[in-house]
Amino acid sequence: MPNDNQEKKASSMNFLALSNDSTAKTFIMATLVCLVCAVFVSVSAVSLKPLQLLNKELDKKKNILQVAGLYQDGDDIEAAFSKIDIKLIDLATGEYTTQYDAATYDERKAAKDPALNVDIAKTDDLASIRMRPKVMPVYQVKEGGAVKQLILPVNGYGLWSTLYGFIAVESDGQTIVGLSYYEHAETPGLGGEVDNPKWKKMWTGKEIYDAQGEVAIQVIKGTVTPGAKGAEFQVDGLAGATLTSRGVSNMLKYWMGAEGYQKYLTKIQANGV
Repeated sequence: MPNDNQEKKASSMNFLALSNDSTAKTFIMATLVCLVCAVFVSVSAVSLKPLQLLNKELDKKKNILQVAGLYQDGDDIEAAFSKIDIKLIDLATGEYTTQYDAATYDERKAAKDPALNVDIAKTDDLASIRMRPKVMPVYQVKEGGAVKQLILPVNGYGLWSTLYGFIAVESDGQTIVGLSYYEHAETPGLGGEVDNPKWKKMWTGKEIYDAQGEVAIQVIKGTVTPGAKGAEFQVDGLAGATLTSRGVSNMLKYWMGAEGYQKYLTKIQANGV
């Protein structure tokens, strides 16, 4: 009676004896290749995950530094980021909160967590995001012990995608330093021009609120006429990308408004950082 080793040897011989044109042999080889590849991909994903998370965190810090004008190619990101303090704001009150760890808080995950988010009424959802976190981070750029800039995360829908970015504001809570997006899927050459350095420079020095405290900053259709009434609140539209331009305006109107950072920035304007 054949033993186990003899049976395995016989099975191997039977497989090798199959014709290369055999459907069974083709199916078995394809299955084996798939299994090997699946194991390789799984092992790679698990082993590389810590590195991926580190790179993701560094990229976020780099984008925060860039919108504040604090990064040049080749700079040590961690060293440059040491000038920044992270605090959390309760958007309902505009006050700082220590309920969560500011260093590890992820506002994008919070936006999907029913315990950490709020539903936005359809009439208020100018940014078309449906939900927002109750708490948002503010990145405070310090110089000589004093806060020089405030960097605030923003997001909202454009034409094809949700745009994620940061707006940097002077410590007066009113003057814009820069606006930059780090993730979107807008059309290259059209809505994708939100990445154009020339367009991004147009935001520097613009103001957020008018004399009545209303959000006035907007992307207009066409170009801004220097010195014209309201020019301090206006940025050139993106050529051929009306809906993306409108999305940027709506996003800022939402996040700089009462549903977003307005309570916080109003307190900054009244009392300082």
